[in-house]
Amino acid sequence: MTATAPDGAVRVGAVDCGTNSIRMYVAEGVPGQPGLTDVTREMRIIRLGEGVDATGRLSTEAISRCRTALTDYAATMAELGVQSVRMVATSATRDASNKDEFFDMTAEVLSKHFPGAVAEVISGQTEAELTFAGGVIDLDPSDGPFVVTDLGGGSTEIVVGELLDGEVQILGARSLDVGCVRLTERVLHSDPPTAAEIAEARAVIADALTEAGDVPVGRAARWVGVAGTFTTLCALAQGLGEYDPERIHGSVIPLAQMREVCGRLVAYSVTERRSLGPMHPGRADVIGGGSIVVQALCDVMAERAGLSELTVSEKDILDGIAMSVLTRLAG
Repeated sequence: MTATAPDGAVRVGAVDCGTNSIRMYVAEGVPGQPGLTDVTREMRIIRLGEGVDATGRLSTEAISRCRTALTDYAATMAELGVQSVRMVATSATRDASNKDEFFDMTAEVLSKHFPGAVAEVISGQTEAELTFAGGVIDLDPSDGPFVVTDLGGGSTEIVVGELLDGEVQILGARSLDVGCVRLTERVLHSDPPTAAEIAEARAVIADALTEAGDVPVGRAARWVGVAGTFTTLCALAQGLGEYDPERIHGSVIPLAQMREVCGRLVAYSVTERRSLGPMHPGRADVIGGGSIVVQALCDVMAERAGLSELTVSEKDILDGIAMSVLTRLAG
């Protein structure tokens, strides 16, 4: 515990295992009170969902990559004095026929440092709510209602809500089965993608977005994009030579500029994308698919909500998970 920690503060750990990456967040806070103090964040590309869309199974290699990362994360959390951990698994594990093998592994690894801790597969609705809570944590409630979008490897969450007296009020949410890894594996087979593949990808996205027609996007006054695809695109839009979370968090990008950046990325080869300073090497082969999704979302936000800009947040589902641990500890 830090010397300046408030009375009653505890350290909590959050782990988010998605289709493309596994991330860890350690934070400090007081159960029952708002606010988190960052201790550390880590991210690794493990591609857990590699091939799941085609085979319906998590591969042995992918589970092994996850085991390695989670073993390191659990040891780090223990060393930092974490008292309670919550790990969630999202799209890839929801879809896998052998998900029990994955959950047996995570229980074995976590229990070495945190007896009784297990990973939990969460519904798309819960994923959306946690994402919203984390994504708006640093925003002025008076700027809402907000529409928060998390573009992951296997799914995309769109959630509209607002903050009233410090409480999250969800107005509507939908988890769509389209993400950068899923779309790339399903449609974008060439490097760079062909015009026909891009057109097919746009058709897939358009079909998926029809499922979100009941989400009241038109009520939103501000669009917030979270997670790696959005933050990377933001870094590129700003012309950053390297990834800089402080310059990315809370920055505002005009939709016209975001569309232009996405168009360039889709046309690049994987090698060209990897040469870009802010680009994580493990994201380069799938961010083209993510860019096509973002272009479609720009159109939705402009047409349905009359919005002309995007706010990008470094805070996301991890922060929502950490806050949920504090809430649980408060009883």
